[in-house]
Amino acid sequence: MSRRIAIVEDEPAIRDNYADALKRHGYDVWTFPDRARATDAFAHRLPDLVLIDVGLGVEIDGGFTLCRDLRAMSPTLPVIFLTARDSEFDVVSGLRMGADDYVPKTVSLPNLIARIAALFRRADLANSPATQEDLLTRGALTLDMKRMAVRWNNVPIELTLTELWMVHALARYPGHVKDRDALMREANIVVDDGTITSHIKRIRRKFQAADNMFEAIETVYGMGYRWQSPAD
Repeated sequence: MSRRIAIVEDEPAIRDNYADALKRHGYDVWTFPDRARATDAFAHRLPDLVLIDVGLGVEIDGGFTLCRDLRAMSPTLPVIFLTARDSEFDVVSGLRMGADDYVPKTVSLPNLIARIAALFRRADLANSPATQEDLLTRGALTLDMKRMAVRWNNVPIELTLTELWMVHALARYPGHVKDRDALMREANIVVDDGTITSHIKRIRRKFQAADNMFEAIETVYGMGYRWQSPAD
C-alpha cells in the first residue's frame, strides 16, 4: 500500500507541483489549501506524513497552529515544514511546535524526497520485530523504541520522532562524539547543521523541564555532540 502524504499549501501552483512530484515517486497524495480543511480531514483519518507551509492564506502562522494540533493527535506522526519563511526564529518556532524537519522551498526535490524517505525508514524500524536494542537504559534514561517512549528518572519525556532517534543515536554509545554526518546516518535523518542544533537545544529543554540538572548531552565544539553517562 502506498504511503499517504498530505500537503497543506495555499498556493495552488506550488501545491500541485509538489503533489505531482510525490506521486511520481509512488506516494498517495492529499492536498489542502488551508488549515480548516486539513484539520477536518485529519480528524477522520491521519496521513502517513504531512508537509505544511507556515503561512496559510489569511492565517500568517496557520501552519504552526496546525502542527501543534497534529501533535495533540499523534506525537509521532512525521511532520515537515516546507516554507519560504526560513529565518532562524521561524525554524525554531516550527521545531518548538513539534515538527520533525523544517525545509525551505528552495530545497531540491531529491533532497526533499530523501528527507521524506528518512522519516519513513524510522517508522518502518519502529514496526520491525523487537530486538534487544529496542529497550535502552543509560542511568536515569530509559528509551523504549518499540513504544516510542522516553523516561528520565521515570518521568515521561515527550519527544518527536526525530528527537527520539537523535537521543537514541547519542545514548547508544555514551562518550562517543557524533558529528553531523554520524547523527544523520545513525538517526536516519537528512537535515542541515542549523536544524540539528535546534533539535539538540529543544531536546535539552525537554529533559531540563523534568530535571533542571540535566547535562547528559554535551556539545564538543567543532566536532559534534556526545551522551555522557554518570560515570563520564
